[in-house]
Amino acid sequence: MLLLKDVTQYFESIAPLCLQESYDNAGLITGDINSEINSVLVTLDVTEKVIEEAIQKNVQLIVAHHPIIFSGLKRITGKNYVERTIIKAIKNDIAIYASHTNLDSIDGGVNRKICEKLELQNCKILQPAVQQLKKLVTFIPAEQADKVREAIFNSGAGNIGNYDSCGFIAEGLGSFRGNENSNPFVGQKGEIHNEKEIRFETIFPGYLQGRVIDALLKSHPYEEVAYDIYPLDNKFDKTGMGMIGTLSKPITETEFLKQLKTTFNTGLIKHTALRDKPVEKVAVCGGSGSFLLNAAIAAGADFFVSGDFKYHQFFDAENKIVIADIGHFESEQFTKELFYELLTKKFPKFAVHLSEVGTNPVFYF
Repeated sequence: MLLLKDVTQYFESIAPLCLQESYDNAGLITGDINSEINSVLVTLDVTEKVIEEAIQKNVQLIVAHHPIIFSGLKRITGKNYVERTIIKAIKNDIAIYASHTNLDSIDGGVNRKICEKLELQNCKILQPAVQQLKKLVTFIPAEQADKVREAIFNSGAGNIGNYDSCGFIAEGLGSFRGNENSNPFVGQKGEIHNEKEIRFETIFPGYLQGRVIDALLKSHPYEEVAYDIYPLDNKFDKTGMGMIGTLSKPITETEFLKQLKTTFNTGLIKHTALRDKPVEKVAVCGGSGSFLLNAAIAAGADFFVSGDFKYHQFFDAENKIVIADIGHFESEQFTKELFYELLTKKFPKFAVHLSEVGTNPVFYF
């Protein structure tokens, strides 16, 4: 038996809520975080039929990609499917949790799963996030430097690409004088003390700031710890939107379109004019990805696979790339597999069910 908060905290350690877009509503939508749960249902969307499925399977939590509530509800009267779904969930004590654009924007998220399905290699974030990184600068007595640095690295700081424990140290002399209420680690209160210290610098993603500072304060021997936090404009290649990778070998455009249709089980692919060039580099974005078209072109992609392109946006390809609109649902349908894999790996004895309800509202004739 788990508590609901065990599951939500796990998801938010992987895809922090601070990474979601401003319009989004990821997180816990209904339910008490302290309630006990023994099973979960994973789905792309939450509908009345999904709630009914959860009731039949005696599930206490639904984890979805799309939040059932995107904007605030002023009243809940059951006049539309959103309100009816919420009413049914609350009446049956079923919690609803959504991991949406925050899951889109992590390296191991929705777009990584799309790349896996297409068997792409050497995958990386198409449009890395900016202003997500911060730098910590602190001053540590030399003899305790290794202990403090280790604690800070263990909290998640100091990761750059394929390297961890990245930092910089410089020796110097620190000075301080404690007042009558102080309890100095070294030196005497009321007297100026000079201590051999190191200046230590490292970087961390902003969403880990609380954890990093907590590690610093708990491991540092001083009563008052001096530290600075600097925002950085560097790109952070572990978060961002879309992903790009390469096929194991070039194939024709027609072959690739056939592969898309089979892999994503779509009844229709809308695409721009074919360029009669081999397909090797492919950019992807689950859901509505038209905003990444220029990034895909700049990265040299042969195809951009996404959904929800509007008519005039197809012109923007300008024969520099082939846009393949496979549909919103189709591009994100494997997200529930991602949820399943994450949950069963973390909680191997916990009952996780894949929803069997088809929630795609779009049909093809």
